[in-house]
Amino acid sequence: MAYQGLHGQIRGNNLKSTLLLIGFPTVIVGAVWLIFFLVNNAVWDAQAQEAFLMILPLVLAGVLIWFLIAFAFHSKMIQFATQAHTLERKTNMRVYNLVENLCMSQGMAMPKLQIIESDALNAYASGINKKSFCITLTRGIIDKLDDQELEGVIAHELAHIINRDVRLLIVSIIFVGILGFIVQVLFRSLLWGGHSRKKQDGRVMLIILLVTAVAYLLTILFRFALSRKREYLADAGAAEMTKNPDALASALRKISGHSVVDSVKSSDVKSMFIENNPKETQSALSGITGLFATHPPIQKRIAFLEQV
Repeated sequence: MAYQGLHGQIRGNNLKSTLLLIGFPTVIVGAVWLIFFLVNNAVWDAQAQEAFLMILPLVLAGVLIWFLIAFAFHSKMIQFATQAHTLERKTNMRVYNLVENLCMSQGMAMPKLQIIESDALNAYASGINKKSFCITLTRGIIDKLDDQELEGVIAHELAHIINRDVRLLIVSIIFVGILGFIVQVLFRSLLWGGHSRKKQDGRVMLIILLVTAVAYLLTILFRFALSRKREYLADAGAAEMTKNPDALASALRKISGHSVVDSVKSSDVKSMFIENNPKETQSALSGITGLFATHPPIQKRIAFLEQV
């Protein structure tokens, strides 16, 4: 991947990310329309249109309420999922100094700092505004990286905050979670109640399940593409911030193969880490499996930084 300048990367990735983000509600509306179309025997008449226009506001209202609740409480949920706690200044002045110096160079408020007590090498940024922005580091990444490498990692996470990547990622996680929950409910309803329903009711439920499952798959692909593009942008931002792309490249080499935080089980939370592709393999299916990866291969990221 050729480096075309930080501002070019920002413009290109922001445009693509905006289009991807618009895709989430579009998929939801499209899925609702397709359900009514198929249930009405693939005929779009006045009856199907009336039913669609009647139910669509309820669907969108339900999605909006769910979204607002998840948006408001995401920080506590992430902290609980990672078992992170506050990084104390007194015993971690090295980390605080690195963060403060980088923030001053960018004219930005300093985010909160948290730590995960794990020997793994990883880090992530979270939050939706100045009050909730936070950088979380593992004990392993603090202890095993030198100052320049750790500065590169911190700059990468600050770049996510500056570019509002964390907000976009949280939005995508919430939308995917909504559709994932609906698919689970519909599948269990069809599985447990299929024998007792009339044939017509079973057909309707099956159509809803299949359409929702396809929509869920599309939103997963949108989300993963969004995450991969943002990692390249954050790497470029860190290189620009520190003027030392080699340090971040060196940090990624050390992180590679040592990034798994065993206590973190949620795939959504894992997608927020600086590295979430611990088993890079080359195979005939690598192009397909790459579509479902939250991060680009670490070797490609290193090669990208070496061109900066």
